[in-house]
Amino acid sequence: MGALASRGRPAPAAAPKPEPEEVLDLSQLPPELLVVVLSHVPPRWLLGSCRLVCRGWRTLVDGQALWLLILARDQSAAGRALLALARSHPPTARAALGRFCLRRPIGRNLIRNSCGQEGLRKWMVENGGDGWAVEENKTTVPGAPAQTCFVTSFRWCGKKQVLDLEEEGLWPELLDSGRIDICVSDWWGARHDCGCQYRLVVQLTDASQAVLDKFSATPDPIQQWNNDACFQVTHVFSNIKKGVRFVSFEHWGQDTQFWAGHFGARVTNSSVTVQVHLS
Repeated sequence: MGALASRGRPAPAAAPKPEPEEVLDLSQLPPELLVVVLSHVPPRWLLGSCRLVCRGWRTLVDGQALWLLILARDQSAAGRALLALARSHPPTARAALGRFCLRRPIGRNLIRNSCGQEGLRKWMVENGGDGWAVEENKTTVPGAPAQTCFVTSFRWCGKKQVLDLEEEGLWPELLDSGRIDICVSDWWGARHDCGCQYRLVVQLTDASQAVLDKFSATPDPIQQWNNDACFQVTHVFSNIKKGVRFVSFEHWGQDTQFWAGHFGARVTNSSVTVQVHLS
């Protein structure tokens, strides 16, 4: 008998192709709605990506309405005070509010590498004796980002940071509003077996580096056999004069026994913070 020809099964019907989804074009939104949408985007993306999309988006990101809407989301007392300041003392420079929202300078320590976590980076250093070193704290410093400190030698050792307040995100009209304080803090101490001397100098300067205000502290030396004494120095600059644009933070130390090595003042957790008046 001949072989029977097999009957092939009919091919299954092709599945219908899905309809292409309609892409939402945000640029077609009215500007007042687009501002609301963009206000939920992180500032770094607004400035780094959204601003480059087109001319219309760049105009919105460079304007003030978007950033005022972002600031308005902070319903704390300090947030409401800051929003009122931004409305009453708006910046003349374009994108100044964007830089402020990106850098978030209010309440943040503007000093870099405050405890020596990165060695001597970010500091302008003047070495005396055997210079500066970084060691573990002898006494715990509350609230410090690291329990390490800078240690001086048997001759005066100094280091300094100069903070550009505009670069940190504070616009000139805000700095000149009379509604901010600049708070300064520094911790210093000694080894139990060796005394030390310490001094702090903080200056507020204008754009040409002319000094508009100054605070200095030279506490009594810590004597030898001191149980690892540690102290905090603080100061608040209020009623800031118009024109302040920089903060110069500088401290010095040495030991009292003139021992080779690093037995002098131990400084750590240095800070400069900007606060807004609540009234």
